[in-house]
Amino acid sequence: MGVGHSSLSSCSVDSLCIIAFTAQPKTSSFSNSNRQKPLFPTKKHSPFAVLKIGTLNCARVAGEMEIGKGIAAAGKPIVDLHGIDDGLIQKIVYDALVWSSLHGLVVGDRNDQRSGKLPGVGMVHAPIALLPTSFPESHWKQACELAPIFNELIDRVSLDGKFLQDSLARTKKVDAFTSRLLDIHSKILEMNKKEEIRLGLHRSDYMLDEKTKLLLQIEFNTISSSFAGLGCLVTDLHRTLLNDYGEDLGLDSKRIPGNTATGQFAEALAKAWTEYNNPRAVAMIVVQTEERNMYDQHWLCTVLKERYNVRTIRKTLAEIDSEGQLLPDGTFLVGGQAVAVVYFRAGYAPTDYPSESEWRARLLMEQSSAIKCPSISYHLAGTKKIQQELAKPNVLEKFLESKEDIAKLRKCFAGLWSLVDSDITKKAIEKPELFVMKPQREGGGNNIYGDDVKETLLRLQKEVSEEDAAYILMQRIFPAVSPTFLIRDSICHKDHAISELGVYSAYLRNKESVIMNDQCGYLMRTKDTQLGK
Repeated sequence: MGVGHSSLSSCSVDSLCIIAFTAQPKTSSFSNSNRQKPLFPTKKHSPFAVLKIGTLNCARVAGEMEIGKGIAAAGKPIVDLHGIDDGLIQKIVYDALVWSSLHGLVVGDRNDQRSGKLPGVGMVHAPIALLPTSFPESHWKQACELAPIFNELIDRVSLDGKFLQDSLARTKKVDAFTSRLLDIHSKILEMNKKEEIRLGLHRSDYMLDEKTKLLLQIEFNTISSSFAGLGCLVTDLHRTLLNDYGEDLGLDSKRIPGNTATGQFAEALAKAWTEYNNPRAVAMIVVQTEERNMYDQHWLCTVLKERYNVRTIRKTLAEIDSEGQLLPDGTFLVGGQAVAVVYFRAGYAPTDYPSESEWRARLLMEQSSAIKCPSISYHLAGTKKIQQELAKPNVLEKFLESKEDIAKLRKCFAGLWSLVDSDITKKAIEKPELFVMKPQREGGGNNIYGDDVKETLLRLQKEVSEEDAAYILMQRIFPAVSPTFLIRDSICHKDHAISELGVYSAYLRNKESVIMNDQCGYLMRTKDTQLGK
């Protein structure tokens, strides 16, 4: 289960958008009451109770076309983009940019060096899709139903230290970053330290394969599952736009499902803080030294304070090393303040550990009694190698009893293989366009595609080293390609794009008591087929 963080580097390629379930378009007007819904609701909304939702039946763009080598033919957009008047598009784009500025749907401007350090400096709108993306109800429900099952699986895997160590043993020899994480895990195991209160804020990412019509998992993120805050805002933006322009577009804002990600993530953090049982303690957000996605994080902290009166502090790993203190009873102090919950929005990539200072900080936190989100064992349980190991025959049965749950998980597994499988390696060399080669790296931009897969595999065979253990092979998924309006840097482009659905979930357990195990909203990311893979 790969871990990931949607960084600003990927935002130049990815745009945030929202799902709209496909149904017959309506041309009725909508009341203003639809615009007054609070930001970041905590209760789950079910669009299925009030809507009759069918299968994909939207208008096609005239003349389906092939986009690039190995990309599936264009799918079905939510509306015929060729039929929309340019003047209307300009009005919608203008309103979307105003709304984004007024409601905090913003990121730091990469052209302003201070934008990643100082809030309020160099803010620009987040890259967004102008209109919602259609998605079939049956696959949406499937993704939502999988969330609590994956949560339980990750929790049980995290408790099996031997499985984690053994599965990653070969990777440890050739991957310095994974090796350091495993060293920390080993020290915690030697201490016989039990994480009685365990918190996970997760996101499982999927693509809908156009040929097989199967919903296939890309990865399961256990650390720094980002964009819960901004994703909720995009839901509200699209609802507002369809309230205003739905009649002209033939779209109904009620077809956009509610998004509860920020509210429920805040609820999970607050419940964990309560379980820690120290009203003077704070929740600490571990951040990068420069973070242009800080507003996504600030939305979560704001809801946590305003709704639950939980105070937060933001610290880098280097600052934690400098200011952190571990008391004999396990209490973790930073700057003299007791920390109840440590929420990682950094620490998932080698670049987050430029010196030994950062590694000392990570170990110190793991040794403390503070609730880690994620703990080192949850972090390792989300690696790509563990994802591949869990896809092997009879492995899920070691962790789950329900045959029905196991079948549901297996149905969404794409093909996953170790490079020691010579038959698969041979096939990947012969047809590299059908595979993705993944290293144990997170944050985007690390995967290997196309002819580069062939070249890398041939190089590894020639060198006869154990470097192959640093990678896994995954079946390449080919989702439908659709024309989409994407807005970046205040400019609207009509691109051919593919979409990726992320379903958030929260898991909180104290000893034998499961306090929370819920699906918590969603994120739809749309990628230009010429840029995103």
